[in-house]
Amino acid sequence: MSTEKLIYIIEDDENIRELVRVALSSFGYQVKAFETAEQGLDAIRIEIPSLVVFDLMLPFMDGISAIKILRANPKTQDLPIILLTAKDSELDKVTGLDAGADDYLTKPFGILELTARVRSLLRRTSNQQSDSENIITVNGITINPETREVFMGQELIELTLKEYELLKILVENPDKVVSRDELLNLVWGYNYVGETRTLDMHIRTLRQKLKDDAEHPKYIKTVRGVGYRFKPN
Repeated sequence: MSTEKLIYIIEDDENIRELVRVALSSFGYQVKAFETAEQGLDAIRIEIPSLVVFDLMLPFMDGISAIKILRANPKTQDLPIILLTAKDSELDKVTGLDAGADDYLTKPFGILELTARVRSLLRRTSNQQSDSENIITVNGITINPETREVFMGQELIELTLKEYELLKILVENPDKVVSRDELLNLVWGYNYVGETRTLDMHIRTLRQKLKDDAEHPKYIKTVRGVGYRFKPN
């Protein structure tokens, strides 16, 4: 059954590029693959896809620089992006998320996990586009679900799709501890397994943008061994 969703893959390793292309095609997606960021950006200018899978380390322009270009363009600022990286350091992951990637996978990765994240991100993006709920205001933070804008006072806070979804879930459940499993299922759409620190990375970058102190939080409190709680005041 065709999903009629167009996905771009930007990956310089021919074997990985072809593996991902074949795997996503088998799920009914239309897939176009490119070797460089420049080729991918040129294609996006002609036709904006439903989602892009970017490798971090590319010849010439790297994935981070390309993502920043897309996020600076109003036409592609909300384009769902998954980042592939061979690096396993927290700094690389934080840098990628801060640049605007919605999710990341560290090589080597499983094809089933990649396709699960692609489906989840596309599903969540679709839900966001049809969201027409009322504006939410808690503890000085205002969320407009219709425009996906977040303000602290009068200041607009630029969040990635995943950061926004995490914050919205926590804000909608003030003073309630939301477990790690709940957040992973609601935001990523799959169960927490293995050693992935995806949730921790997104909470960290979200706190940075909210200028929230993890040790003495004003907004997001860590409940160790359980999950996170948003403080309503």
